[in-house]
Amino acid sequence: MKKLYTLLVAALATGLSLNAQAQGFKMPQASSAQTITQEFGLGKITVSYSRPNAKGRKIFGGLEPYGKVWRTGANSATVITFTDEVTLEGNKVPAGEYALFTIPDTKEWTIILNKATKQWGAYEYKQADDFLRFKVKPGKTAQPVETFTIQFANVMPSTADLHLMWERTDLDLHLTADNDSRIMANIETAMNGEKKPYFAAAQYYYENGKDLNKALEWINEAEKTNPKAPYFKLWKARIQLKIGNKTAAAATAQEGVNLAKEQKNDEYIKLNEAVLAQAKK
Repeated sequence: MKKLYTLLVAALATGLSLNAQAQGFKMPQASSAQTITQEFGLGKITVSYSRPNAKGRKIFGGLEPYGKVWRTGANSATVITFTDEVTLEGNKVPAGEYALFTIPDTKEWTIILNKATKQWGAYEYKQADDFLRFKVKPGKTAQPVETFTIQFANVMPSTADLHLMWERTDLDLHLTADNDSRIMANIETAMNGEKKPYFAAAQYYYENGKDLNKALEWINEAEKTNPKAPYFKLWKARIQLKIGNKTAAAATAQEGVNLAKEQKNDEYIKLNEAVLAQAKK
């Protein structure tokens, strides 16, 4: 009887287990997965990785030995994807998908972009598949980081930083994108087409230290499409101010304030008033 009871309990447990699986039973992963995507330059960068926790353990020089290739996360190898060419710490990296491996050390880390992205951990890692290797000096985080974290910081149109942080270690990888030559070529091509991007081109020239007289010419053309748009007045006033014509900038910004008030547009009242205040200094 006891034996029969044991068999029944085992069968019931097995049935429950199979039923749970059939219903899509899930448990939290010890190392949670994360995918982050950052617009950068004219493209995007995506990082997919798993995030182990320190759990009171010594990480670098302990759990992750110095001098050995690390998957830079947990579970499958970390994968970084560039939709456009970038420069990573001075090294040109074409658009594509790469496994991100690292070799921790006390004074310098080796950063590796490897062409074999479908790997579990670093067990099948082959240096022959490396696309790029370079070294960086590790920094320190202000506070201990419990969960391994990859994040972007200081993201500008042509520059950004990629941080890898765990325990008290912070690796800061600098990225740059060569946008200017391509954007200038795009503007030139577009200006020869039917739909001329006067507004966007004027903004780009203003923001990037280009020919401000050309920018003023283009913003005037853009303004013709909607003379009562307070945002055209704003950008025209900004360009005039940057050229050095404070009188014209003040008059244009005042027009922008008046139009924005008529339209009850608080944002452009504020923005045009800011330029007006600068022009009156």
